[in-house]
Amino acid sequence: MLSSRLPKDLSPSPFFAELERAKAESAPFIDMTVSSPVKAGLPVELDAAVDEGRESFGCWNPDAAGWKSAREAVVEYYRERGGNFTAGQIILTASTSEAYSVLFKTFCDPGDVILTPMPGYPLLDTLAQLEHLECAPYFLQLRRENARKLATDERREGAAFRFVLDSDSLLAAPEKAKILLLVSPHNPTGHCVSREEWNAAVRFCEENDMILVVDEVFGDYALTDKVKRTWQYVIATPEGGKQSIEEKSNNLWDAGGNDFINLPEDGPKCPIFWLNGLSKAVGSPQLKLGWMAFYAPRERFEEIRAALEFVEDAYLSVSAPAQALGTSLLPAAAAYESRVKERLLANWQTLREAFPSKYCPEVLGGWYAVVRLGEDDEELTLRLLREKHVLVQPGFFFDFDEDGWVVISLLQEPAIFKDAVQRMKEL
Repeated sequence: MLSSRLPKDLSPSPFFAELERAKAESAPFIDMTVSSPVKAGLPVELDAAVDEGRESFGCWNPDAAGWKSAREAVVEYYRERGGNFTAGQIILTASTSEAYSVLFKTFCDPGDVILTPMPGYPLLDTLAQLEHLECAPYFLQLRRENARKLATDERREGAAFRFVLDSDSLLAAPEKAKILLLVSPHNPTGHCVSREEWNAAVRFCEENDMILVVDEVFGDYALTDKVKRTWQYVIATPEGGKQSIEEKSNNLWDAGGNDFINLPEDGPKCPIFWLNGLSKAVGSPQLKLGWMAFYAPRERFEEIRAALEFVEDAYLSVSAPAQALGTSLLPAAAAYESRVKERLLANWQTLREAFPSKYCPEVLGGWYAVVRLGEDDEELTLRLLREKHVLVQPGFFFDFDEDGWVVISLLQEPAIFKDAVQRMKEL
């Protein structure tokens, strides 16, 4: 009776059933899995945004791509960070998850394959399965950097171990692979895509006629100035924010009716999508507003935009209040992100001081970290909860290729976080 899109068994696995029992039986515990800033005491101020956008709550002006005013707010969000998109390159969605669904419907047929990172967030597999697609892995590997390449302060702080993209693993992609998905910053390893890794990914997609999708929902939370947003490699404002008239002319392309789109003539030959939303940008997943910013070669742009809008128009799922609030909140995103990043940096410093880099690889961005504590992450997770009253996530949930990893959130209040880290050390 049920669709074959669904798992055959929807009951919790024996481990997670046991974990729920342990949570119910445990004394008050420290939740090191918290994923929402709201639950971690970092809510965004909504009153002013509600007052500003209230007049639009009752409006209904259907637009498959989303209200132009809201898309212009997204454009300004990127411009403040050095991006150079135009409103015609923005498609609004009700969430990043919906953006995936739109892309899967637009570019894939049942049985096609999405290349996803391993380790990685399990929701990606679920979203693909619900569209009758399959996932095939490429790998992030833990490597030790050449000490001679590291700055003196990095050597002193033991930041030599970090996850990197194994670009060679892309070569094992099945023939029916349609989309390469990068997550940068990556959940849960904190890996961020370097220029070298980016070039390899783009080249791979060009050679195999694939779509490149970048999930950058944690993009504003870089923990080091070594990190760049991947759109900076394609569509960015030059140093100093100035372009010559000739440069502007070369990059802007008239899609018709003076609809000018920023598409560099010498850009990549594959379409690229960057996914983001209010969930992380202003810590408000409950508002349900996401977006895609995209680039495509000029000869393919209009066809792709029309296809995306066809899918979006079938649902029109982005509500008027969400678009109104997004327009009001995005100008305050930088100040909000600064508050969150201050906490992330403090907690990351606590963690790196507690564990050697070999067991706690460097986090370049995002708000998760991984720690290797032993040999069996299922046992570790249950012991931490029962004996130390600390809740973490087991590494197997994210498909780590070796046992003993646990995943923790860096969002917890710093004093509580420090207490939990100390308990983890004592296990």
